[in-house]
Amino acid sequence: MMDVFGIPLPALMGQLTLGLINGAFYAMLSLGLAVIFGLLNVVNFAHGAQFTLGAFAAWMLLRYLSIPYWGALVLAPVIVGLIGVALEKTLLRRLYGMSDLYQLLLTFGLALVFEGLLSIFFGSSGLPYDNPMPGGIHLGFMFLPYYRAWVVTFSILICALTWYGIERTRLGAYLRAATEKPELVRAFGVNVPRMITLTYGLGVALAALAGVLAAPMDQVKPSMGTGLIITVFAVVVIGGMGSLFGAILTGFGLGLIEALTKVYYPQGSSVAIFMVMTVVLLLKPAGLFGKTP
Repeated sequence: MMDVFGIPLPALMGQLTLGLINGAFYAMLSLGLAVIFGLLNVVNFAHGAQFTLGAFAAWMLLRYLSIPYWGALVLAPVIVGLIGVALEKTLLRRLYGMSDLYQLLLTFGLALVFEGLLSIFFGSSGLPYDNPMPGGIHLGFMFLPYYRAWVVTFSILICALTWYGIERTRLGAYLRAATEKPELVRAFGVNVPRMITLTYGLGVALAALAGVLAAPMDQVKPSMGTGLIITVFAVVVIGGMGSLFGAILTGFGLGLIEALTKVYYPQGSSVAIFMVMTVVLLLKPAGLFGKTP
């Protein structure tokens, strides 16, 4: 079997597949953050906890209501999205117009509350969730599990549909206008607070959907989104705060960069994304696809 710079091709391709998987999660979570920040200017530090809530919602739907993965893929994001809508209407709305620091502290506190409650009720150890698509296909140079291929394909589809819905449709134009020119949009009879609430709910639902996709790949546990959120914020900064296209492209790209680093320089894999962030901020502070103020 051919080697690529001293690494066997199956090992390299397997690692790149894992990089695409991680990139899929980075892209979906970063997209949700970009939607919330770009349209609402809210730094949502609870995004990692909402990712975890999506995974737990899928587990509880299966455990208590016998609703399988395919049903949870639809219901869990709706449930967690509604929780996000309630949070926006009762808590976040009170902080609009205030310093971003208040929003960051509130959402950080919510993340700690969610993680603490999940630990109390379900414990800190992981809960298993069965793989809905066991098996895989031999491609000659590697073995590709069906579920990993599904995660990558479905993530690309969701990211593309979200970008198109916000950037290329009338509803997306209303969403952008409601946050940029609320007085003008209100004059046309549009319920601006409702549009803002739905925008936050959409961003939360994207995080929850990523959590459902992650549930069969790892054990469902309260801390599963804690470490991920720091990396996702780095991805958003590199792509450009508020840039939907930047969040998607950078998420997948950095997943692959991280995978290549693990193959050729494992010691640097944990800091590769943050090194890229440092370089990007030095050369282009607004991010690769962000708009310079």
